[in-house]
Amino acid sequence: MSENFTVNDIYKLFQASQQEADRRFAELAEDSKRRAAEADRRAAERAAEADRRAAEAKERLANLEAIVANTNKAVGNLTSRWGQFVENLVEPAVVRLFQERGIPVTQTLRRMKTKNPPVAMEIDILAMNTDVAVAVEVKSHLSKSDVDYFLEKLARFKEAFPRYSDVLLHAAVAGIEIDEGVDRYASRQGLFVIQQSGEVVEIANNQDFTPGAW
Repeated sequence: MSENFTVNDIYKLFQASQQEADRRFAELAEDSKRRAAEADRRAAERAAEADRRAAEAKERLANLEAIVANTNKAVGNLTSRWGQFVENLVEPAVVRLFQERGIPVTQTLRRMKTKNPPVAMEIDILAMNTDVAVAVEVKSHLSKSDVDYFLEKLARFKEAFPRYSDVLLHAAVAGIEIDEGVDRYASRQGLFVIQQSGEVVEIANNQDFTPGAW
């Protein structure tokens, strides 16, 4: 059976198709906007989470740096107090110890410093009289590198402290704990070695030892 369509019928069909196309386009546009908004929301949430984690990491790092700084300060204070304790143990004995070895020192100086350019230096203990002096490097733990560094200082001592340029300078290293073989090494360099013996300190070099002169 055939149907006859008038122009008006065709126009109505076209309008209906156009309206349906517009409706579907509007639905697609709305769905696209919704998806874009959802994507923006998720991106914002991810950015906020990343910022939160970054802030937490920054805070943890700041706390860790504060802990490290406080620990270093505490260790530094402890090291300083321990060094002072060792110096307090050594200094009262040095005049007697060196007099027993025939070096007629009569007084001591602690922490003798100079910032005289180009040589800046600190000597832990200096035992002396008008003609002779003994520079003493004091370490709680004496290593070979400590000995080598002290020898470098001795080579520049009279440049750093020119008022002692005419004295006969000897030198000693002192340690509560001394690495194995370092006492013999220091002795070969012409240094007295002072070590703990019970509650006192003594010179470890044998009686035939000839001290170096700087």
